[in-house]
Amino acid sequence: MIAAFDRAISIGGQAIANSVELSPTELKKLQDKRAKTKTERHQQRLAQLSRRYEIDVTPDLVEKSEIRIGQALRNGYCQKVFLMTKVDGRTKLAAAKQIDESLTRLQTDHVDLMQFHEVIRMEDPDRIFAPDGALSAMLAAQKAGKVRYIGFTGHKDPLVHLRMLDIAAQNNFHFDTLLMPLNVMDAHFRSFQHLVLPVALKEKIGVLSMKPMGGKFILKSNTVKPIECLHYAMNLPTSVVITGIDSIPILDQALEAVRTFQPMSQQQLTALLARTAQAAAQGQYELFKTTNHFDSTAKNPEWLG
Repeated sequence: MIAAFDRAISIGGQAIANSVELSPTELKKLQDKRAKTKTERHQQRLAQLSRRYEIDVTPDLVEKSEIRIGQALRNGYCQKVFLMTKVDGRTKLAAAKQIDESLTRLQTDHVDLMQFHEVIRMEDPDRIFAPDGALSAMLAAQKAGKVRYIGFTGHKDPLVHLRMLDIAAQNNFHFDTLLMPLNVMDAHFRSFQHLVLPVALKEKIGVLSMKPMGGKFILKSNTVKPIECLHYAMNLPTSVVITGIDSIPILDQALEAVRTFQPMSQQQLTALLARTAQAAAQGQYELFKTTNHFDSTAKNPEWLG
């Protein structure tokens, strides 16, 4: 099982999907709280980042991000993080090739977690669990010590996640983790929170939460602020919340969310969900569910093998 990260925010090297811009007032507030000198700022950030953070890489930028992360994690730093990546291949041959390519780019002989990426079609589980499917390659990699834990990701529909778990059970296989979008609007529309989260917890599967701001589209609804989005996701019973980091202000925003987080009361939750209910009703701000905007394998079907 993936270790719990105390609701920590995942610092993604090149993961920019959920990044947002701070308003001048919000930015000034964060800057005032930072140390004044360059040395103090550096020491402060090192202290804040001294925890065991999870490093994720984005599949559509996989080559560049894995190369950069591989360079950053040399000289012993790889042992200080929980390193995970993803493969798109649905066949044994394609997945095996992608696993080895990822390890080469990351300059490591193993990763902590390897995931079947973008399980968004009802037929994806069948392809992965076929006799010549990607699971065969993943199990072989795990046996060889290249992979510690096995999980899957998806963002389209909770029913696809549930089918993946059902097909896994039919094949006597138990996933260590699953990755899914959990945010203030998901609670109202095709809800992973309501349909998948209880199943994952019951089956003792590590829950990785993503898209707390819906790739920043949720913020365009003008119903919720970035810190509120992060706090809502952190309040759910998950192992980790993943948010994109593409600048120092956004990094500070994530650290501020961790620093200020307190479990939310039922009154706070009710008020927040009431505020977002109307905007969320049709999935207008969860484009990863209602459009192909986030579907990298749909745009690059050759990745599937």
